[in-house]
Amino acid sequence: MLNDLSPATKRQSHSEGLDMEKARIGFIGVGLMGHGMAKNLLEKGFPLTVLAHRNRAPVEDLLARGAREAESAAQMAAACDIIFLCVTGAPQVEAVVRGPGGILEGARPGLHLVDTSTSEPALTIALHTELKEKGIALCDSPLGGTPANAAEGTLIAIVGAEDDAFAVIKPALEAIAARINHVGAPGVGHTMKLLNNFLSLGYGALYAEALALAAKVGVSPQTFDSVLRGSRMDCGFYQTYFKYVLERDENAHKFT
Repeated sequence: MLNDLSPATKRQSHSEGLDMEKARIGFIGVGLMGHGMAKNLLEKGFPLTVLAHRNRAPVEDLLARGAREAESAAQMAAACDIIFLCVTGAPQVEAVVRGPGGILEGARPGLHLVDTSTSEPALTIALHTELKEKGIALCDSPLGGTPANAAEGTLIAIVGAEDDAFAVIKPALEAIAARINHVGAPGVGHTMKLLNNFLSLGYGALYAEALALAAKVGVSPQTFDSVLRGSRMDCGFYQTYFKYVLERDENAHKFT
C-alpha cells in the first residue's frame, strides 16, 4: 500500500507547469485492456499507482514491476498528478469519481483525469464542468485497438480535452498509444468512439449475414476469405473477425 503520499519536492503545480518527467500516474481498472496500458506506463518510466482489486493477478504483476497500490480512489487522487480510468462505462466512471472513497474525496487542484472507457458523452461533459470548478481537468480518451495493442503500446487514443490539459496528458498517452487524435473539447472523444463502435458493429453484422448467406449457397468461409482478403473490402476489423471465423481463435477479436 502507499506509504508516502507527500508530493515530490521538485514537482510543480499545474498553474506553474507540471514537470511531466516526474508525473505520478494513477491507474484504475487494470483488466483486459488496462493491464497492458499500465505496464507500458511503467516501462516508460512513469511512477505508477494502481487501485486495489479483488482480481489480484494483474495487480500483483504490476507491483512486481515496480507499481504501488492504493486502497481507495481517494487515496490515489491525493498522491497522483494524472489518473487513468479504464472501467466498463458511465456508471462505473461516475461511481469512482463521485462515490464514497472516490476521486473527489482526495483530489486537489491540478489533478488530471483521463477517462479511457467507452462512456456517455453527456456524463463526460457534466463531470468536466463540475470538476473544472474545483481546478481538476477531465479528459476523455477512449481507445481504438485490442488487448494485444494495449500490451504492445500501439493503441489509438481519441482525445477530448482542452488544449492546456491535452499538453499535460500527452506524454503519458504516448506511452500507451501509437496514434493520438485530439478531436476536440471534453466529450467529443467519447462521441467519436461511439460513432466508431457504430461502424464496427455494423461491419460485424454484415460479415455475419454474408457468411450465413454464403453457407446457404455452398460458399465456404475459406473461399469467401480468399476473395475478400487483400481486396478493397479488407481491413483490420475484417482480419481479426476472420481470424476467429477461420481459426476459432477466441483472442483474435475480443471486444471490451
